[in-house]
Amino acid sequence: MTAPILVFAVGNESRGDDALAPLLVRELDGWTRAEGLAERIELIEDYQLQVEHITDLQGRDAVLFVDADVSCDGPFHFSRIDASHDNSYTSHAMTPFALLHAYRQVYGTDAPPSFLLRVRGYGFELGESLSNEASANLAHASEKVRAWLADIPAAR
Repeated sequence: MTAPILVFAVGNESRGDDALAPLLVRELDGWTRAEGLAERIELIEDYQLQVEHITDLQGRDAVLFVDADVSCDGPFHFSRIDASHDNSYTSHAMTPFALLHAYRQVYGTDAPPSFLLRVRGYGFELGESLSNEASANLAHASEKVRAWLADIPAAR
């Protein structure tokens, strides 16, 4: 059975604050188990989105993409997103917008309602640790996601 809610974390733990999304879903893993929501919420993490990930969106009531972002205001930015063709159609990575666009092209219908949580990061160099500022942002973002998940009727 496909869980109605998908939280998809994109990031690389070897690159400092790019670890924000994977760390957030690992924290959510414990929370969903403790709250009895583990069967209703699937958590996936990967280094980057690829066209193959459109199959992960099928059969969902809602999808939340989580990624670190150096350009958003801190601590995070949360928004609903729609499909949009952009220049990220490569064999290596896609944006969530492009993934939703590919979903529409492949399946002939819109993807489930989708949201993007961009958590403000500061340093993304290979080998860096999570910055103190990003760690504080992670705590705020985690609180937001837990509240959002608790509000979704399908998650109850």
